[in-house]
Amino acid sequence: MLSVPDRALAAPDKPEPRSTKRLEEVHQQVESLYRQAEAATDAYNLARGKQLAQQKTIVRIARDVARTKKEMAALKRQVGAMAAAQYRGGSVPAEWKLVLSDDPQDLMRGIDLARKGQQAARGVIGRLAQTQATLDRYADSASQEWVRLDASRSRKAAAQKLIKAKLAKAKKLESKLKKDEQERLRKLEERKARLAQEKWVGSGILDDIDGKASSAGKRAVEFATAQIGKDYVWGAEGPDTFDCSGLTLKAWAAAGRPIPRTSQEQWRQLPRVAVEDMRPGDLIIYFKDATHVGMYVGKGTIVHAPRPGRQVTLAGAGSMPILGVVRPDKTAH
Repeated sequence: MLSVPDRALAAPDKPEPRSTKRLEEVHQQVESLYRQAEAATDAYNLARGKQLAQQKTIVRIARDVARTKKEMAALKRQVGAMAAAQYRGGSVPAEWKLVLSDDPQDLMRGIDLARKGQQAARGVIGRLAQTQATLDRYADSASQEWVRLDASRSRKAAAQKLIKAKLAKAKKLESKLKKDEQERLRKLEERKARLAQEKWVGSGILDDIDGKASSAGKRAVEFATAQIGKDYVWGAEGPDTFDCSGLTLKAWAAAGRPIPRTSQEQWRQLPRVAVEDMRPGDLIIYFKDATHVGMYVGKGTIVHAPRPGRQVTLAGAGSMPILGVVRPDKTAH
């Protein structure tokens, strides 16, 4: 055995660099995962918004209950005082005392006072019943709001779990890429976006888009572009990080116009305008499920918060599939 010459050990195979086709597959998987995470982020933001609104409603109901209970206590004291006065007056009913009176004037005054007393008593008892009914309604409303609050919390937790799972899977896929492959992947993303933008611009659409920003739109654009370079974080509304709809929300808040929190609700609730009629400050909603939004800043460009691992940046307005355009400060005609 010792006389057998040693065989040279083969060097371990180095992982082959991924082909462009393989990188394209990774790109599609990563994009799909980030899109799913963004859809879940919309669901999370919507549930969170509802949760906050429901909490405020519950607090308001609690305050109303406290105020109404004070009213109830005052009415009960009034009823008690009336009952005590009747007890002190003896067992003979007031009506009989009036009939037995010898003085006609006393009789007339007594009848008037008795009538007023009866009306007052009926009024107090009626208010007491109304107040109790109000308290019962508050109790029912509070119970319903707690049920809705629990449902919102559950939806929010489920969305949060899904977001984390999708982001973790996307990061795992990207972490398997070597540094040069990660750079090639980034360039591949940029190339796809550039080709989509070139196709959109090549359609001649910019020849028709010449709208001027309103004063509010200018303020919104100024705020949004001032955030360029800040990281994307799902569920974030600033001031240091944003998600896509968090950026547009705060930009229009800075312009004095409150808008819905999520891109889907922005698409559903805000007035729509044709793409060729859009102007700086308008919001472009992307993808069929309205899961991404950017703000048009003019010259075929948007400012947006793209996805995790990226920063607020400028991009071509046509670099993603456009669903439509909404205008937060559109006046009704």
